Amino acid sequence: MLLTPEVVFRRVEAITPEVLRRMGITALVLDVDNTLTGDGSQQLDDSVAAWLAAMRAAGISLTIVSNNTARRVRPFAERIGLAWVPLACKPLPPGLMTARRRLGVARRQMAMVGDQIFTDRLAAGLYGIRCLYVLPRTPHDKNRGVRFKRRLEKPFLRRYYEKGGKTYE
Repeated sequence: MLLTPEVVFRRVEAITPEVLRRMGITALVLDVDNTLTGDGSQQLDDSVAAWLAAMRAAGISLTIVSNNTARRVRPFAERIGLAWVPLACKPLPPGLMTARRRLGVARRQMAMVGDQIFTDRLAAGLYGIRCLYVLPRTPHDKNRGVRFKRRLEKPFLRRYYEKGGKTYE
C-alpha cells in the first residue's frame, strides 16, 4: 500500500552504502527535521556527520528536500555542504522532481529518506521512488499538525510490522 513503509530504519545512520548498493540506489533525497536532526534544530549530531561523510565516500549523491522555508533549510544545508530544495510541497512530487533533475539519476536509482508517512513516504510513492523510512530522531514535534499526523501513522506502521517488517538498526 502507498502509505505502508517499505523498510524502516531506527535512525538515518542505520542506512549503509551496502544496503543502498543492494537496492541499486545511488542518490538519496533527505528530509531535515527528525531525520537528519531534531525537530527545528540546526545542530547535526556527530554520528550523522560521520554518516554523511561515509555516504559521500561511497559515491552516494545527496540532497535535501524539505517542506520548510529557505530561511530554515539554507543555513543547515550550507553548513553541511548539501544542495537543497525548500518548500517542496511534499507529498506532491515537484520537490522530488527538482532534486532528481539536479542529481542526474533515474528514479530507480533514487530514494527518499524521511520520518513522516504522510509527507515523505507518500511523496516517494506518488513519484515512483523508494522511501527509506526512519523513526523520528526526537520523541516530540513542535508542530501540532505533525503531532496529529503521527497518531494517524500508527496503523500503517502496525501493518508494516504485521507483514513481517522489522526495524533495521
